[in-house]
Amino acid sequence: MKVLLIYFSGTGNTERITELYKNEFAKLGYQTDEVKLPADNRAVNCINPDEYDFIGFGYPIHAFNAPKTVLNACKALQNRRKALGRETPRKKVFVYKTSGEPVRMSDVSSLKMRGILKRRGYALTNEYQYVMPYNIIFRHTDAQVDKMWQTAQALTPVHVNEIANGTPSLPKKMFMGGFLAWILRAEHWGAHIVGKTYKANKTCVHCGKCVKLCPVNNIRVNKHGKIKFGGKCIMCMRCAMFCPKNSIELGILKSWKVNGEYSFAPPTDAPQASKHDKYCLKAYNRYYARAEKTITEFYGETPPPQDPAE
Repeated sequence: MKVLLIYFSGTGNTERITELYKNEFAKLGYQTDEVKLPADNRAVNCINPDEYDFIGFGYPIHAFNAPKTVLNACKALQNRRKALGRETPRKKVFVYKTSGEPVRMSDVSSLKMRGILKRRGYALTNEYQYVMPYNIIFRHTDAQVDKMWQTAQALTPVHVNEIANGTPSLPKKMFMGGFLAWILRAEHWGAHIVGKTYKANKTCVHCGKCVKLCPVNNIRVNKHGKIKFGGKCIMCMRCAMFCPKNSIELGILKSWKVNGEYSFAPPTDAPQASKHDKYCLKAYNRYYARAEKTITEFYGETPPPQDPAE
């Protein structure tokens, strides 16, 4: 039995969830193959989907949509209806996505994907969202991150078992959701424009880390040794978050900058103050309440503590 996980991860949140999925499928006896986008984008063209029992797509939600690199991967998948005939049963796929807040609008992020996949002979049957720490807008506290991570680790076994058992799980349709998602997909081309306003300030030590990390090769060093940003940015925020000198300036998004890797370890120091405690508070409370109910029903009790190093 085999599972294919095709995913894009900007600053590592979706990659962490991918590892959880891989581990949980392994516990059920599945072999898991991975395609990391966009570096392995060409590999999608060579995939034989019928080799796999399940195919999953993972992504961070960008402006309440899937990143364009993920949509491109969907388009690159073998068109089963064309190759095998229109009467071929649709291949089942699932989605796991990450976001800094669990608002209702996040449910529309897969709508464009569904249309692309449906035309190619695939059916989205399961979709799950995991709240993970922000890499834009503001920085979550260590305590908030630990709660998010512990919740995600407890939820993934539930969700993987639903997928393996053929139990469908999709978010409810949202009124005007498709229209709103269509409007917000302007971020795909808008990112190319906004990305050109990024720059490295005088604190830059020219370590080249941002050049190496950029998933779309949008950052280069010109002949004068200066860092330059091109027109291919997808606003994944990897360059700004992992700059060791906090040197990347985000142009018109400067007030939304987040820098520094999250530890994902239980906090040992005094609680950090946050001026964003009330941000989407009702949505967070609903997310954790539903998660607790789902986890308790699956385990029959509070799940065992997770290893922070996992």
